[in-house]
Amino acid sequence: MIEVQHLVYRVRSGDDAITIIDDAGFVIRDAETVAITGSSGAGKTTLLGLLAGLDVPTSGSIRVAGELISAMNEDDRARFRARHVGFVFQSFHLLPSLTAVENVALPLDLAGVRHSHQRARDYLDQVGLSHRLGHYPSQLSGGEQQRVAIARAFASQPQYLFADEPTGNLDSETGQRIIDLLFALNASHNTTLILVTHEQRLASLCARQLQIAAGKIHEVC
Repeated sequence: MIEVQHLVYRVRSGDDAITIIDDAGFVIRDAETVAITGSSGAGKTTLLGLLAGLDVPTSGSIRVAGELISAMNEDDRARFRARHVGFVFQSFHLLPSLTAVENVALPLDLAGVRHSHQRARDYLDQVGLSHRLGHYPSQLSGGEQQRVAIARAFASQPQYLFADEPTGNLDSETGQRIIDLLFALNASHNTTLILVTHEQRLASLCARQLQIAAGKIHEVC
């Protein structure tokens, strides 16, 4: 599970410190689906990055899968993410010089996974892109690129999947297909899914909603 206690995150702005997250505490249990909501600039992506170990808090603790990631250095957090975390970015973050299958296989290669390209092909098949294995990102639609990003995130078989506005750059029809895919893969792999969204329709599909407002995090009933 994810356990957050007395979490504070501040950034400097000139001589002032701006509090983005103020004394937050909550628990996310394994295999849950959780939406992080709030107005633009409220700190949703900041919170997601902290939970995923992409950043460290100003104070407080974050424990994921029994490990205190808030106390780790950058190298240890990177190793932790490689073992436990998948991340789907709004802007896809695919490498333009690599094909779809190479983009999915790359993190597997870096982690020393055997038969990485076969696993990459298997996951691209699961997202309906077995016919696009050799295509480059520039040859794929936005929805296809997002599906490659989802295949890449799931191919490492993470315990926790974080998604930042996964439908934000997509039309409504393609966005719905991506939503269906995320929840289907979440259910089939028993993965904890935590996503940031401004879409109430998407948030309502999650079992729980955590809303950020004025630095405070509240459970939405």
